[in-house]
Amino acid sequence: MTDERGRDYFDRAQLRMQSLCARVHDLDIASIKPLHPVAVRREELKEVARSIRDARERGSAVILMAGGHVIRAGVQRYLIDLLEKGYITCMAMNGAVMVHDFEFSLVGATTESVAHYIRDGQFGLWKETSCINDIVNRAYREGGIGMGHAVGRAIAEGSYPHKDISVLAACYRLGIPATVHVGIGYDIIHEHPNFDGAAAGALSYLDFLSFTRIVEHLEGGVLMNFGSAVMAPEIYLKALSMARNVAAARGDEIRHFATLVCDLYELPSDFRSEPDKKCAGYYFRPWKTMLVRTVADGGRSYYVRGDHADTVPELWTALRELATESK
Repeated sequence: MTDERGRDYFDRAQLRMQSLCARVHDLDIASIKPLHPVAVRREELKEVARSIRDARERGSAVILMAGGHVIRAGVQRYLIDLLEKGYITCMAMNGAVMVHDFEFSLVGATTESVAHYIRDGQFGLWKETSCINDIVNRAYREGGIGMGHAVGRAIAEGSYPHKDISVLAACYRLGIPATVHVGIGYDIIHEHPNFDGAAAGALSYLDFLSFTRIVEHLEGGVLMNFGSAVMAPEIYLKALSMARNVAAARGDEIRHFATLVCDLYELPSDFRSEPDKKCAGYYFRPWKTMLVRTVADGGRSYYVRGDHADTVPELWTALRELATESK
């Protein structure tokens, strides 16, 4: 494909799309965990649970940011129950969360073998998943709707056999903001012929502004990051700067809140100190951004190393136990 200046671009019209029915899925509906209490082995999660309870009692924000592996861990029912009980005031996610959530809702399965499908160039090129682009494009024409709201509404109101395990649909149903933060080229739907970069950019930017508005209420609140090494710390950093800028102008502050990072990266016991630039951990953005720099003036931070299949149910159980104690 060549433009008027003779510059060449890849022609997506040549792509051969296949149906999801032809894909071998790595995960199916059987991987979704039932909603059961588990043993809470980490004291940090008990402390965060208390912070969440206190934050909601004072009306402060509780934000949960997530990467795609959270959905792949099968903890949807735990997240949806936290949303239904009012513990989470915003779900922020990257595009992979949206894709996995959509595919689970539609066909009860998700995830493909990159090693297998990249060999012949079939990775990511699935017809049904491209419906996300159609949803986003319609919402762009409609105007004033973010990506999370648009896709959550489509799942909640559409014919999706497994919408009961959709986090996006739950957010839409409950009126809780779900914000999707995409980087163009990151997600498989960006390969598809019907992807419109202008539409995706506009809707994701509305979500960023929605997220930033919620960060304005983070004083006394909690911000959590499960498994997002790039999107979560970067989006949060810019949003917090904007929110603090406006708060300072009116004589307020956003400094006393808790952050939690749950990931597999091994951090030292003194993770509340910024790592040296010579240390590889310096480039693990959640460490310096979420656990050190942004809580340096009155906040507190927690790090839990573990699989999301364990940490999310543990946090849910800790909150459940707190609620039981207060009765």
